[in-house]
Amino acid sequence: MGRKSILKPVLTALLFIVACYASFNAFYYPNPGNLDSTLSMKNKPKKIIIIKSPVKVYMYDLPRRFTYGVIESYSAVRHQGPVNVHGSSALPKYPGNQYSAEWYLFADLKRPDRFVSVHGSGSPIERVLDPEKADLFYVPFFSSLSLVVNQIKSGSGHAVYSDEETQEGLVEWLEKQVYWKRNNGWDHIFVCEDPSALNKVVDRIKNGILLVSDFWRLRQDQGSLVKDVILPYSHRIRTFDGEVGVESRKSLIFFMGNRYRKEGGKIRDMLFQILEKEDDVIIKHGVQSIESRRIASQGMHTSKFCLHPAGDTPSACRLFDAIVSLCIPIIVSDYIELPFEDIINYRKIAIFVDTNTALKPGFLVNFLRNEVSSERIVEFQKEMKKVKHYFEYDDPNGTVNQIWRQVSQKLPLIKQMIHRERRRIKKYLAEPDCSCLCSNHTEAVINM
Repeated sequence: MGRKSILKPVLTALLFIVACYASFNAFYYPNPGNLDSTLSMKNKPKKIIIIKSPVKVYMYDLPRRFTYGVIESYSAVRHQGPVNVHGSSALPKYPGNQYSAEWYLFADLKRPDRFVSVHGSGSPIERVLDPEKADLFYVPFFSSLSLVVNQIKSGSGHAVYSDEETQEGLVEWLEKQVYWKRNNGWDHIFVCEDPSALNKVVDRIKNGILLVSDFWRLRQDQGSLVKDVILPYSHRIRTFDGEVGVESRKSLIFFMGNRYRKEGGKIRDMLFQILEKEDDVIIKHGVQSIESRRIASQGMHTSKFCLHPAGDTPSACRLFDAIVSLCIPIIVSDYIELPFEDIINYRKIAIFVDTNTALKPGFLVNFLRNEVSSERIVEFQKEMKKVKHYFEYDDPNGTVNQIWRQVSQKLPLIKQMIHRERRRIKKYLAEPDCSCLCSNHTEAVINM
């Protein structure tokens, strides 16, 4: 009797514990089949949002001769008179040409809202007026325009402006500035869009971030993809605003430009000889003029492919004319560098052909006629339409913003180079010390 009286409450207690456990389990895991997903959600790491502050840029207030003075010299040589009457407060207008970056970056930094730091404003940089707060220093010398002015002669045939003297004057002024001397120029930005811009003094500014169109005339210790930024030329013809498609594009290939060039550009004359007798190919010799731009605009807007052979240098504004025309570029330029390749896959908007293959008689036209279907052409056009705003200097989200984005990405490297130089033992080498990437070479015969 004693055992039975003890066993009953023990069993009752055990049943109560089992019932409590079942209820507890059902409450926390109501659907056993979803146990794995419940646990995975429970252990899923929280998303970390990192807000990057804009890179702070200080723009030097250069003596007028290096900015507006260059524009005034250009106008004086062309029109034999000053830009403004004495005492006029009006600022001279930049004489638009393919070297637009130096003007658009300068004008962008002068905007009043550049002094306001707002996260999410779309710009990766902020202009500061206090150099002590600056991460980078912008040198607003109109270097490419200065080179153009230098090439204009007076009525007697004598040069009336010296680009070399202006370059020397700029660097002499800069080398007196405390912020240049502080970091040996590593944190300074220069626009050298013309391949020969600042060529007289490039060895004295080569530590800086050079904004260039290519590295064709720079040594390995002067320019590199690591520290410098590739700029697009400004397109010279109007943007195509029509729809994608091949119906209105009757010509297979279009090219208009100077047939006779130096260095790598000698390929142009060879391509003329191969292509000029083809029925659906328009290939013309032409020089820059309003009428030439009109003809080129019509030709690019009505052709499926636009030829881009190397000129005196690997790149030219013609490439960007083609992109904004939705005319698929055929790039025959073995050493070309291209802007914004971290966000643009050029294989989706252009066809690359190495020089030796392009010069085989019949190869280009046969390949384009037989291997690139109408559907594939439309795919190229759709991709070009997506990215063409990156090559519009006056688009708020276009070229200028992309240049500043790439410049801002150089800041960690610039800091590394500054710290490295301060601790490094100086050494003298028989050859230049290249601590950077060098220009690439087109390896593939066809790259689509």
